[in-house]
Amino acid sequence: MSSTPDVKNLAERVTEQIRQRIVHGEFEPGQRLSEAALSESLQISRNTLRETFRVLTKEGLLKHEPNRGVSVAIPSIASIIDIYRVRRLIECQAIAQAYPSHPARKHLRAAVETGLRCRDSGDWQGAGTANMEFHMAIVELADSERLNVMFSHLLAELRLAFGMLHDPEFLHGPYVEMNQHILELFEAGKLAECAVALNDYLTQSERIVLSVCARHPVFKGR
Repeated sequence: MSSTPDVKNLAERVTEQIRQRIVHGEFEPGQRLSEAALSESLQISRNTLRETFRVLTKEGLLKHEPNRGVSVAIPSIASIIDIYRVRRLIECQAIAQAYPSHPARKHLRAAVETGLRCRDSGDWQGAGTANMEFHMAIVELADSERLNVMFSHLLAELRLAFGMLHDPEFLHGPYVEMNQHILELFEAGKLAECAVALNDYLTQSERIVLSVCARHPVFKGR
């Protein structure tokens, strides 16, 4: 009787672990996932892994095809547009209505500093992960655990779109300093100006991601 919660907790931990590996860019869009290899590397049963696959497929991060197994999802143009629409609604409101002394400010500052270090060392994959942390910290300003959970799923799906561009410096380079600028506005208490800058930032990011995806071979002919 007592083993059921343990099994559920294990499945939840593994689900979050794989979700974070997607956020960190460790899996590429379209990559086939070996059930045998993953269950062995994670030291879990195949049943637990299948539950993880089921949850992540429902979230749109994985895709299951009969007789072909499970692969990392390839986001559609429509889903990317929708993700950015949601991001503007959530992030711009969160930062416009926040307190500059909010505890999440430390998370913002840490993400910016990590991004700068990664840029200086040429670690563009790390810069991308730091960028994700920066935007997660913006949502934390809203003090909503529901938003935090939903947004973490959203960022994982967005990272799949990022994974379709094999030039992470082009993708992440401009935003390292933009994040720093937004942080400076926030810490100065210029919240309205901060929200406008963030909206422009997200619009520019959306335009770049969409243009890259539109040129990707997987979308040709659609």
